[in-house]
Amino acid sequence: MAFDNTVYKDYLKEIEERKEQGLNPKPIDGADLLSVIIAQIKDVNNEYREDSLNYFIYNVVPGTTPAANLKAKFLKEIVLGQSVVVEITPAFALELLSHMKGGTSIAVLLDLALGNDVAIAKDASEVLKTQVFLYEADTDRLEAAFKSGNEIAKEILESYAKAEFFTKLPEIAEEIKVITYIAGEGDISTDLLSPGNQAHSRSDRELHGKCLISPEAQAEIKALATANPDKSVMLIAEKGTMGVGSSRMSGVNNVALWTGKQASPYVPFINIAPIVAGTNGISPIFLTTVDVTGGIGLDLKNWVKKLDENGKPLLNESGDPILEEVYSVATGTVLTINTKTKKLYNGDKELIDISKAFTPQKIEFIKAGGSYAIVFGKKLQTFASKTLGIDIVPVYAPSKEVSIEGQGLTAVEKIFNKNAVGTTPGKVLHAGSDVRVTVNIVGSQDTTGLMTSQELESMAATVISPIVDGAYQSGCHTASVWDSKSKANIPRLMKFMNDFGLITARDPKGVYHSMTDVIHKVLNDITVNEWAIIIGGDSHTRMSKGVAFGADSGTVALALATGEASMPIPESVKVTFKGDMKGYMDFRDVVHATQAQMLKTFSGENVFQGRIIEVHLGTLNADQAFTFTDWTAEMKAKASICISEDYTLIESLEMAKGRIQIMIDKGMDNKNQVLKGLIAIADKRIAEIISGEKPALRPDANAKYYAEVVVDLDQIAEPMIADPDVNNADVSKRYTHDTIRPLSFYGGVKKVDLGFIGSCMVHKGDMKILAHMLKNIDEQEGKVEFKAPLVVAPPTYNIVDELKAEGDWEILQKYSGFEFDDNAPKGTARTSYENMLYLERPGCNLCMGNQEKAAKGDTVMATSTRLFQGRVVEDTEGKKGESLLSSTPVVVLSTILGRTPTIEEYVTAVEGINLTTFAPSHKLLVQ
Repeated sequence: MAFDNTVYKDYLKEIEERKEQGLNPKPIDGADLLSVIIAQIKDVNNEYREDSLNYFIYNVVPGTTPAANLKAKFLKEIVLGQSVVVEITPAFALELLSHMKGGTSIAVLLDLALGNDVAIAKDASEVLKTQVFLYEADTDRLEAAFKSGNEIAKEILESYAKAEFFTKLPEIAEEIKVITYIAGEGDISTDLLSPGNQAHSRSDRELHGKCLISPEAQAEIKALATANPDKSVMLIAEKGTMGVGSSRMSGVNNVALWTGKQASPYVPFINIAPIVAGTNGISPIFLTTVDVTGGIGLDLKNWVKKLDENGKPLLNESGDPILEEVYSVATGTVLTINTKTKKLYNGDKELIDISKAFTPQKIEFIKAGGSYAIVFGKKLQTFASKTLGIDIVPVYAPSKEVSIEGQGLTAVEKIFNKNAVGTTPGKVLHAGSDVRVTVNIVGSQDTTGLMTSQELESMAATVISPIVDGAYQSGCHTASVWDSKSKANIPRLMKFMNDFGLITARDPKGVYHSMTDVIHKVLNDITVNEWAIIIGGDSHTRMSKGVAFGADSGTVALALATGEASMPIPESVKVTFKGDMKGYMDFRDVVHATQAQMLKTFSGENVFQGRIIEVHLGTLNADQAFTFTDWTAEMKAKASICISEDYTLIESLEMAKGRIQIMIDKGMDNKNQVLKGLIAIADKRIAEIISGEKPALRPDANAKYYAEVVVDLDQIAEPMIADPDVNNADVSKRYTHDTIRPLSFYGGVKKVDLGFIGSCMVHKGDMKILAHMLKNIDEQEGKVEFKAPLVVAPPTYNIVDELKAEGDWEILQKYSGFEFDDNAPKGTARTSYENMLYLERPGCNLCMGNQEKAAKGDTVMATSTRLFQGRVVEDTEGKKGESLLSSTPVVVLSTILGRTPTIEEYVTAVEGINLTTFAPSHKLLVQ
């Protein structure tokens, strides 16, 4: 058989190249290659036939990829006898279809089950009964066949109504043996598990797995697993929290790749069921991602605060609580997880209760191999029961519904009650309730978006859920360097998401100007109702309107496909303010002081961790309030809610409308006119507030909080800096965001090698402060001279346009040595900087760590949120890189001086500048 197999030979060449990197053949997702492979399988004398069979059976990406579509169609031919492959019997073909998760494979199974061949129909129906990833097109076919009297369709629906796809799965093991591996001391960020600078490889799971922790750690984990085949390796954050920082599905995927189990023998490099733990548990975002994979996350509490005779924590010389070890989890320790008693054991010795890791819902995730199967399973059972006209059989654990009579609602409780789906009618729910909620706004960012698109393909989704008000795909994480990797990946991502129904930063057709705006800023603008629930593919999805949850790429995919999310209603911590701000203080200092005062008040306990921060900012508009809500990710909160006065919320909504209109004017709206619809939602909300029909969201006066924090503005006497404390003798105290120091701590002598103003923590006001300070310094000194480079990346193009209209951009241009050019974006990342001002393209820039970086060993002063090791700056052998986080004026002055300023120098430099309008609200913001 003569045909062109060039694409196959290219694949063989790629395989040889991957061998040199210690990698297996890359999983196949393209139809061109698979069509050649199928042709070679059909040709019984083909020299490549045996390998082609292996690639076809074991190396094709499932779901709705072009390759999966082709594979399903060929398997259908085999089942029907239209093609004969000795090695793939019709029964084996059906088994392979059962592992393809959805899309064309479901359509094929329905064709077979509803076809005329009774024997084939029966066999295909048995496979269909195990499937859960069905969409409207599939369920519509089943319903129509049932109504026309098809007995097979009736059988399938009856099975679905009983949820046999779930009930017939094996129960989870009563005992799970684990062997421990200390992945690090202190908080472990997802950067350690999936570094930001390796973002380009995330869609190639095996390749990306090579970046987990270090090659040495990988060898140690592999050795533990090999020596203990009956045990799972459990990765641990000793004296810290596992998975802080970014919401990164790739981090969990990497852990599962090295320590989990293969999800299907016919799908390569997709592993599930990782087991992770931390002395202080698992970061909320990371724990959600663990649930996606059917894994287990444990809160070990193996180190506790040492108490005095009065029960108060004993402090060391640094003022930190002294910890003592309750039990050891040193690498190589064998422990037993008992899923029935919900306890952790060392031999026969009970160590700790772990029932939080084994709620009825989490047990279901583990049994089903992940949370997606449960979400889709419930949906499918509901559909089947309704179609058959019967009541839903209780199969799944009932959602926990906590309702406390006489107790008011916090703001987040109100939002969850409003958006709840499937709860007991009329029942008011409080924190601790498990709730399925509708999602209003969804955001996907570019370095995790490739994985989100893969997740959507794997769950066979082809179009955005109609109940989502708006969704956006950003281009901000690849903004600063438009290199070959970005050119290969990002246009493909934008086309997929645009076709799926999202508003995309880049136009696949090239009509409107590419927009590299920071995703959180865009989501903040397109959130036009403070009652909204937002899901975004980044830990800093923390809007100042509505309640926003940073999520992994899989949860984002689920929200896009279903318009829903499931989670417990979190407890809240109320934050209010008293006192007066000094005129020379910046709002960023209030943000840092909040964290510092909270830790001091609660003797080092972070009461924010895993909870909602309900912050009563009142008088700050959405742009400025975002500085606070954004930082709540670093406070380890699950999310945050900003309580605003009516007129402030109206101002924020009008601002949002204006920016959405700019997006429309650029041509960014889609055929469904999503952006136009958001303006209509904003108009309706503004009218409700003005008329008094529905004032701005308020908690009830008798709401109950886990804790209340009152921030005393009078105590903030000087700028505050979050310090990575890289030389702390206690390794667990390094690289946390909890070390907040006053400017005077540095004595005006700490050398600063580079400054960065940008990322999501700044707004237009920060750019204006920068311009004003440069003018001040020019007037005071006769010139502006930088003793360290200053990199400036505005968050959005809108801000640049507004600065140009107001004359501030011209001032920045005057003092800059570099200005971005969209017609000629940088193709390579800088490796060194001159002592000058760089006006960079809007986007994440240095904060992301995957493109531009400071020179190794530098001390960086930044407005960023990232101080993790190696993120903004890497270490050298002789010096650790430091990323100190502060306000815009501190960053500016540090680069002018080449060192940290004294308080006197700082006060002089900001003279005459209105740094913030923030003042505590005089209104009681409760209902």
